[in-house]
Amino acid sequence: MAVSYARARLTTEDDRRYRAYVETFKLQRKNQKAIRPPRQRDIFGGQAEAALRDWLAARLPLDERRILEYEERRNRTAQMKYRELDALAIVDNVAWVFEIKASRTASALRRAVAQLNETRQILHLLFHRVGVTILLVDTGIPADTAAADALMMSERPPPRRPEPLAEVLAALPQLRLISDLNARSEADDQVNLLLFSVDDIIALVGAEHLALNWEEDDMFDDSELEPPPPASLFASSGDDDDDDDNPLAAALRKAGLR
Repeated sequence: MAVSYARARLTTEDDRRYRAYVETFKLQRKNQKAIRPPRQRDIFGGQAEAALRDWLAARLPLDERRILEYEERRNRTAQMKYRELDALAIVDNVAWVFEIKASRTASALRRAVAQLNETRQILHLLFHRVGVTILLVDTGIPADTAAADALMMSERPPPRRPEPLAEVLAALPQLRLISDLNARSEADDQVNLLLFSVDDIIALVGAEHLALNWEEDDMFDDSELEPPPPASLFASSGDDDDDDDNPLAAALRKAGLR
């Protein structure tokens, strides 16, 4: 199924057309069942995203226009959609897009790469040069294959096997692990990856400002809660995998916007 994009536009969160679009999704949720409340990991993901956006802002001139409006054309039909970019900087005519994730499985990178490739394709309608970077906060990614396998054999295994970073890097040659923000590349065939630890986030904002009591997450049974219907508002940091500790996706799900 061929998909193409057109009529791209960058705007801000207070854009009238965007706000009206968001309100339509809020209305869709009025008669839906309850959605699970935010987990501690969800909350931490949002806090980590804010901390790393501030960290980026100290190093790059971030653009306030983080809402990307575009028309998606599929099967002779066109639909206007939106996606929220975690961070955007336009430097020397290069659009630098950043996606911020917090996760305990490297599988999050698979979806992030796919999402960023789409975002880059759309932004090429506006900019000749587009560089994309993932800022990944490791909240417990297994160190290696043996560690992941041992976790699945434990007394309380996760519902899905968490992938170690090495496995995903081997499977996705497009991912380019960098050790410094200045080492990022704008090449169209590369997605930069910069890693952060939980301790790095603590050093940025202080443990007292973070939701770190993750044991509480295992005490909540969300089997009776209903997910919202699909929507065409898309958060670039969003992720449908419960193993991902992401922020914005959880917020949008609870608001019925995703």
